[in-house]
Amino acid sequence: MTHYTKLPAVLLLADGTIFYGKAAGKIGTTTGEICFNTGMTGYQEVFTDPSYFGQIMVTTNVHIGNYGMHKDEIESDSIKIAGLVCKNYNILYSRKEAFASIQDVFEEENIVGISDIDTRALVRHIRDKGAMNAIISSEITDVNELMNRLNAVPSMDGLELSSVVSTQEPYFYGNPDASIKVAALDLGIKKNILRNFDDRDIYVQVFPAKTSYETMKAWGADGYFISNGPGDPSAMPYAIETVKNILADNKPLFGICLGHQLLAEANGIGTMKMFNGHRGLNHPVKNIIKNHCEVTSQNHGFGVIPEEVKKSEKVEITHINLNDQSIEGIRVKGKKAFSVQYHPESSPGPHDSRYLFDDFKDVILGKLVW
Repeated sequence: MTHYTKLPAVLLLADGTIFYGKAAGKIGTTTGEICFNTGMTGYQEVFTDPSYFGQIMVTTNVHIGNYGMHKDEIESDSIKIAGLVCKNYNILYSRKEAFASIQDVFEEENIVGISDIDTRALVRHIRDKGAMNAIISSEITDVNELMNRLNAVPSMDGLELSSVVSTQEPYFYGNPDASIKVAALDLGIKKNILRNFDDRDIYVQVFPAKTSYETMKAWGADGYFISNGPGDPSAMPYAIETVKNILADNKPLFGICLGHQLLAEANGIGTMKMFNGHRGLNHPVKNIIKNHCEVTSQNHGFGVIPEEVKKSEKVEITHINLNDQSIEGIRVKGKKAFSVQYHPESSPGPHDSRYLFDDFKDVILGKLVW
């Protein structure tokens, strides 16, 4: 295991707030939009979720790293967060199945973090002031220099990031002899989404973010999936156009998270950057079609504009968030298309919403219509 000495580190927020702590991970400097996740477990899945690309993650759970890193809990090919902020950063881990410590992996993948700060105070501050950029450094202590670097970091608002994290070449996942074929547009897709398709006898070809509908269609897919991912959906006209073309051809379509926002944009419904996004494993959502509630895993800093959804004649609301009444699901009238804002693949998180993958399969088979 890598020898680790806790050097001093600094966290500076864009509004001038400073926290002093200890270095975690690679010694260096990193910047990004600071956000927090309220999950009690699943830190490795969070770190490797492409939707967190460009963001500094604050974990509200006190202990991070205590069960090490496991190969079965990786959601992409690398850690995607820009940096980590936590209270207790644990190098020693208890799980014998783990292949490495969090420190080993952070050093290998050049992830800079800070620990030993009051994360409760930090999260309360972010909740009151809203999402903002931040900088972590374990090599620079001059606050003026840190602020100068931080001022050069662009806002997440207006950033197109999906093409950065997307696969560069198409690839297949699952059983080639499966009964159903789905073409997935990779905007930052998580591996557990692909596992859920495979579990339902669905063979998937995953396409790069900027692939046209015509190219995907040539494979002869039975349905289309628009994935989760990072960045501002309104800055993705290429993906919005792809969704419009799928709708025009009246093909079965399912969107998750960013895919939900793009389905809204394709139907003339705007999206917005939220004051604070939803990130955690315990968000209550009501399915107003089936009249039941589910506890959901969520990760998004953008959302659809509720007033525009309610006024739209093209879509109907299927799910609402019981905390803030935000729109968590829609389906397109007269089409075979639907989406949810949260993560039914739930990695990490509860499995309440995995029925949505079954719903998508039923839409493809013509068993579910609206």
